[in-house]
Amino acid sequence: MSHVCVRSRPGAGRVIWLAAALCLVCFSLPARAGDVIDVKLDSARLVKLPERAATVVIGNPLIADLSIQPGGLAVITAKGYGATNVIVLDKDGAVLTEHTVLVEGPSDPIVVVYRGVTRETYSCMPECQPRVTLGDDSEYFTKTLGEGTSRSNQAMAAGSK
Repeated sequence: MSHVCVRSRPGAGRVIWLAAALCLVCFSLPARAGDVIDVKLDSARLVKLPERAATVVIGNPLIADLSIQPGGLAVITAKGYGATNVIVLDKDGAVLTEHTVLVEGPSDPIVVVYRGVTRETYSCMPECQPRVTLGDDSEYFTKTLGEGTSRSNQAMAAGSK
């Protein structure tokens, strides 16, 4: 027997646009010491680094990764569920700031199909399509990831001609 779990709400489109607008405001603000930086899985978030930042350390790169960009910005990319920390140091090794990075599941409308103990996830915007999600059945996960990788490789090959 299969069970279906749908995450979506009426009027969610307006809420998503409002949230996106608020995020743009948040991206332009520097993070303060002790702030929690929320990032959705498979998404990225911009943060402003302190003026004298010389070194940035991410606690667990399996949960999140960080890359420094020009203009004192850093991009935090969510890679796995959970929490980790990011520490920013100056050139003398003094801690300028430390933040918790919290990686949560996707916020877009998804359908999760359970077949006994196996799980498959579909992104439904507007039609449901297979989605690579941590925790899905390994055969489904590998097949879906392989299809995406193959499509990407074909597009890159076509673009280089």
